[in-house]
Amino acid sequence: MTNSPETGLLVVPRIKVQNANCISSPMTWGFPAITAFTGLMTALERKTHGHIGLQFLSVGVICHHFEAQVTQGGYTRAFRLTRNPVDKDGSTAAIVEEGRAHLEITLVFGVAGQGMAADPQHYAQMAQYCADTLATMRVAGGSVLPAKPGTRAFYQKPQLVSLGDSAEARHKIFRTLSRQWLPGFALVCRDDLLQARLEELQQTNPAASRLDAWLDLSSLQIKPLQQQGTDKVQWQARRPPGWLVPIPVGFGALSDPYEPGQVANARDPRVPFRFVESLYSIGQWLSPHRLEGHQQLLWYPVTLPGEGLYRCLNEFTVETSHI
Repeated sequence: MTNSPETGLLVVPRIKVQNANCISSPMTWGFPAITAFTGLMTALERKTHGHIGLQFLSVGVICHHFEAQVTQGGYTRAFRLTRNPVDKDGSTAAIVEEGRAHLEITLVFGVAGQGMAADPQHYAQMAQYCADTLATMRVAGGSVLPAKPGTRAFYQKPQLVSLGDSAEARHKIFRTLSRQWLPGFALVCRDDLLQARLEELQQTNPAASRLDAWLDLSSLQIKPLQQQGTDKVQWQARRPPGWLVPIPVGFGALSDPYEPGQVANARDPRVPFRFVESLYSIGQWLSPHRLEGHQQLLWYPVTLPGEGLYRCLNEFTVETSHI
């Protein structure tokens, strides 16, 4: 994927999302999983392709604001849950725990197709059509809110930008766009740090697994450090440099594919079915101006049925690994 197939970028800036799902996997919570945005990308392409002729290939996310709906105070927090109406018999309905968060994000889609061959004067209309369509959809389960007059989101408009043919032109265009996304943080994949930490742990513990390395990178560890020549102990927090977070990046197969309709209650009985589990890696939040090109920002959905992998890849680093 080093030779990126996209010929343009569709930028939908400053989207305000209310009550997005922040339980991103069975083992993590916080910012929605990147698979939520690749799913949004696929749904948006299906809704707009017949009108604008764009093919959506990849997606990047820049977060400007994140507000988890949790209780405040103390070291222990809990999600703020809704009270459901009573059942038909008047009894209290069960409460299903749901994690929600309010977001303000910029979405960057890598696009190609016949739409990019249209007159550039129509790019603004095509971008606005995509933004208007996205406003009617769910983003990670959350509702898109209109921008308030006087805010930055109200004045920033969606853009469809051609990347050009030369590497120099692409770099210049991305540098211009990345400054428009400040202040904010882009999510990139750091599979390389996970692999490096695994090799470091195996030097002292040959039985260490990728799960051990993943938990070690995700945790804030406070360890005692004895001062030389004294009996005093100084407690120091150890945390790898950078804003690192544990993230789900896709799914791994638990079974062979079943024929369509063979598994009862499947979402779509017309396609093959397969049991899967979440795949995890390490992500890092970086300021967009620190990225060297659009390839480092965008996430690509990759399907490898023969290996049982359905995951998202990001080219910030070329090495790939997963738990």
